[in-house]
Amino acid sequence: MGLYGRFVVPRLINFAMKQSMLRERRAALVPRAKGTVLEVGIGSGLNLPYYSHEVERLYGVDPSPQLLAMARSNARKAQLAVELVCESAERLPFADASFDCAIMTWTLCSIPHAGRALREVHRVLKPGGELFFAEHGLAPDARVAAWQRRLTPLWRPLAGGCHLDRPIDELIRAAGFEIAEVQNRYLKGPKPFTYMYEGSARA
Repeated sequence: MGLYGRFVVPRLINFAMKQSMLRERRAALVPRAKGTVLEVGIGSGLNLPYYSHEVERLYGVDPSPQLLAMARSNARKAQLAVELVCESAERLPFADASFDCAIMTWTLCSIPHAGRALREVHRVLKPGGELFFAEHGLAPDARVAAWQRRLTPLWRPLAGGCHLDRPIDELIRAAGFEIAEVQNRYLKGPKPFTYMYEGSARA
């Protein structure tokens, strides 16, 4: 990974993820987690202020040391105890059936092998454990989807590996989850970048 990927991309991601419309989605989703919780792709820790007191233990995984350094700072500000692990989501360093819940927000777009990562999340969740997700991905509108496929090869190297055209619900089901609920919508902004999948799934 070059200097751009190591030092510029983490700051760009942190800046982009601070948008007010994304904060609203975090505030609606993250407080639902409880028990022993794993956040996959914790990034700079922007979800940390939204966890409830029902969380007993919190672990955060991210492959970027630079983003994890920001997460440590945000954890101190939120006065929240979290164990941060520098590792890929495709090889989670946890035993089977370790967690009650998992959180993934704007993460699946940038994992090289998203299906493998979701299978790992399924493995470490307890039977019946919940995955809460807020992800952008493939739009149902043919014209928008065509633009997503055109733009992804150009966008991916600029945005930390982000894919615009992943069918999030299909990936979650293929990993063995049962989707309990999913809401789809466009957020404000260019449609190829803003089609959302938000909801929960059971292991």
